[in-house]
Amino acid sequence: MSDDDEAGRARERATVAAAKAGDRQALDRLLRQHQPQVYAVCRRLCGNDADALDATQEALVSMVRGLARFDGRSKVSTWAYRIATNASLDELRRRSRRPVVGIDGTPVGKTEPADERTPDPATSVTDADEVTRALDQLPVEFRAAVVLRDLCQLDYREIAEVLEVPPGTVRSRIARGRAQLAAHLGGNQTDAPERPRSTS
Repeated sequence: MSDDDEAGRARERATVAAAKAGDRQALDRLLRQHQPQVYAVCRRLCGNDADALDATQEALVSMVRGLARFDGRSKVSTWAYRIATNASLDELRRRSRRPVVGIDGTPVGKTEPADERTPDPATSVTDADEVTRALDQLPVEFRAAVVLRDLCQLDYREIAEVLEVPPGTVRSRIARGRAQLAAHLGGNQTDAPERPRSTS
């Protein structure tokens, strides 16, 4: 770990300690720092803005309520990702119990199966909307693992901690999720949505 990383972790620990002690500004700073990542996870897992905003709000409330129990063994970001993932899964469960129908009679918040759409040849498979639609087709346990790896750039150990499953299960879910993504996107590259990583 570099000196800058260590200094950042020390600042984060100090902010958490101050927030636990009742410092409102420290708590606000902590929530502002992690809100964009929390929303990004919720948006990818929930598949639409309305549910993602609900899940984000629930996650931030859970962070406030659970801060006293945060013991610092993991990074705050890992803890926040776990809460965001759980809030998103809760939102998906609630959504599955409340079917919503639009004025034209079609279900709202549902995407068409990938094989029923006619792909636009001019659209790249790396297009964000296309990837989002493909992610929506994945089983939620695969979606969560792929999002945490490829969007959040967590390592396998961190993902295992967030999802509370063994690292081998994480690897399997990511591999199967990427394979299904590639099938939905009409390609053969199982790593299509992953960002390139530095080799240095």
